[in-house]
Amino acid sequence: MSTQNISRRKAWVIAARPQTLPAAAAPVVVGVGFALHDSVFAFWPAVAALVGAALIQIGTNFANDYYDAVQGADTENREGFTRVTAGGLIAPEEVKRAMYLTFAVAILLGTYLVYVGGVPILVIGLLSVASGIAYTGGPYPLGYHGLGDVFVFVFFGLVAVTGTYYVQAVSILSDPLTVGIPAGTVPLEVIIASLPIAAISTNILVVNNIRDREEDATTGKRTLAVRYGYGFARAEYVAMLVLAYAVPVYFAAVESFSWTALLPLLTFPLAVRVTKTVATETKGEKLNPALERTGKLLAAYAVLFAVGVVLGTVV
Repeated sequence: MSTQNISRRKAWVIAARPQTLPAAAAPVVVGVGFALHDSVFAFWPAVAALVGAALIQIGTNFANDYYDAVQGADTENREGFTRVTAGGLIAPEEVKRAMYLTFAVAILLGTYLVYVGGVPILVIGLLSVASGIAYTGGPYPLGYHGLGDVFVFVFFGLVAVTGTYYVQAVSILSDPLTVGIPAGTVPLEVIIASLPIAAISTNILVVNNIRDREEDATTGKRTLAVRYGYGFARAEYVAMLVLAYAVPVYFAAVESFSWTALLPLLTFPLAVRVTKTVATETKGEKLNPALERTGKLLAAYAVLFAVGVVLGTVV
């Protein structure tokens, strides 16, 4: 993309990368759906979880933009979406300040969630912010050592879904500022429900890493696609989808749920179409749309999963 006619306002929107926000919203949607199913839904904790997740996502995007540029990972051969630091649209120090400011606002908002959820939320919140920075920054950038997939799976799946459910349930089942994890606030079913969101969120990164494999190999960014090749990355993408579509089948068989938990299977045709592209393409002109479609797949899956779980209480 030519950067000559991009306004400063648009540059900041590009840096925030709003197309990645489904990865922040999807786990909250599923966490809310399960809270409604279990009659522990709480409005304000749910809203705070959504805003906090979005802020951490945007802060991580700023961090990636800044650190990838200053560490030389973004070159003129990049086939992905425009990066504002490497492209000279916004000064590096401004992007860095925006990163810290965004994380600071997330931490400020997190004080309410810490009041509601106690020490567990304090630990999760600080780890989420620290990992968002460490993904491409710090002395051992996770994304540069093949750990980006683990980071996304854990924080944008397991932690985000269970954390969303937890802050709602704990606000109803326990007193504020709890030290431990009260009974009933992190049920096994919610942990299992987090797996599809973790898997499809990871696939967003997998597509990104397939597209950038050649450039990453020359700049020292040792993603799993660089370490083990296109075949491994494509197999990972398929394996994540297998996990995602197995989970609704599990819930449809669980007594306290119903067949409506199968609603996410309606997204399967989209998953097949995107997989065909991921399995055969390496260039940005094909994989950039696949990246966006994987994000849409995540959003649609999350909504249908939440709706199916809630409908199960009345069908």
